[in-house]
Amino acid sequence: MVFSTRHLLKALLPINSVCRTSFGITRISVRMMVSDPIINQKHPLSEDDENIATKKLCIEPRIKRKKCAILLAYSGQGYLGLQRNKGTKTVEEELLLALKSKNLITDEGFDQIQTMHFQRAARTDKGVSALRQIISLLLPEEVDKEVINSALPEQIRVLDIRRTTKGFNSKNSCDGRTYSYTCPTFAFAPAEATIDFNYRIDATVIDRINEIVKSFLGCHNYHNYTSKKKPGDPSSQRYMVSFYCDKPYEKDGVELISLYVRGQSFMLHQIRKMVGVIIAICRGVAKHDVIERSWQPDRLDLPIAPGLGLVLEEVHYDKYNGKFGNDGMHDRLDFVELNDQVSEFRAKYILPTIIKVEKEESSMKLWLEQLPLHTFEVRTEHRHMRTDVNEINSPGLASLQAAAELIEKEEQHAIDTNKEVPPDNLSTLADAAQAMSSEKN
Repeated sequence: MVFSTRHLLKALLPINSVCRTSFGITRISVRMMVSDPIINQKHPLSEDDENIATKKLCIEPRIKRKKCAILLAYSGQGYLGLQRNKGTKTVEEELLLALKSKNLITDEGFDQIQTMHFQRAARTDKGVSALRQIISLLLPEEVDKEVINSALPEQIRVLDIRRTTKGFNSKNSCDGRTYSYTCPTFAFAPAEATIDFNYRIDATVIDRINEIVKSFLGCHNYHNYTSKKKPGDPSSQRYMVSFYCDKPYEKDGVELISLYVRGQSFMLHQIRKMVGVIIAICRGVAKHDVIERSWQPDRLDLPIAPGLGLVLEEVHYDKYNGKFGNDGMHDRLDFVELNDQVSEFRAKYILPTIIKVEKEESSMKLWLEQLPLHTFEVRTEHRHMRTDVNEINSPGLASLQAAAELIEKEEQHAIDTNKEVPPDNLSTLADAAQAMSSEKN
């Protein structure tokens, strides 16, 4: 019996073998199964391995977090603004310390706030207060606002905490912001009136103010109302939705008045310069046409009002509320039911501060004395080198104005370089003025 080569190979080779014949040549490929030897003995941990194991035991347990909106009210007196700035006293630093002390954020979240999606709706500068500031961030599902408030100074309060959508961003999601500027009514008094706390404004002046503020409504080029913005810069275009002067009211023997302006967004010093121009027109130091001329490319010499009375009143989320506020899962972010708490905070912490500082330092009265030093024309010379409106030299005011400009310049440089902002209270201003007068003599 004769067996073929194919039959013989099938009989001798394992089942997993594969035989192929091509062009009369037999090719044999054998697949072999090889297994690694089993090692029963475990290697001892090295020093590095023990450190890793120890670190794993120290990792904080994962806490389920949701995007939230914190409604924050604060008095800016004594703080170098809202935004966190290492080595300086800011409102955000106080809030973050409180959240960390109550274990509502991790150490990593405290050091790197972007890891918890932290965002502020509007930045407020040194001394500026807020009644309805919004902070968005990730927080544990159950958070009690009073727990946070127990770790905060009295002039900073969390008024509410609300769940938001996952993609909510307090800055990018807002439609606009409303600010108020509060000051004694004598700031708008005619030039011939006596500037003191006995002054009482009349309806004619209030009507005049409301007529002037209409010139700011709509979209305009505000390069003259901030710093380091060129006329052709698109970001200088800002849209004002509303602007009006409210009724006057009296507190602690001082008659106060507030201006309210709502816009899509604002630049550094913009509102304070707008108020400065309005006051100058009311007092007869500038003509009404200066507003129209300020939209032009020329750089004008415009005053900047004191920052004491500036308050962030509200951040608006009209589109967000329309889309998510009535979906049954998310709350609206208008906080209208908290208006009484907001009014209480204003009466307790903001208005008394304005009155106290004005009485002690006369910031508005001093500023009004400097107002005639501004030309409201194209800036071609230093203000402190010109004469006043009556062509009479005023060296005392000139030195004071020059000192104020130097302090403002140093403050702006500190903000640009993220350094500590130098103090600019009245005593510092007076010392600087005296020093400049000595140099001049």
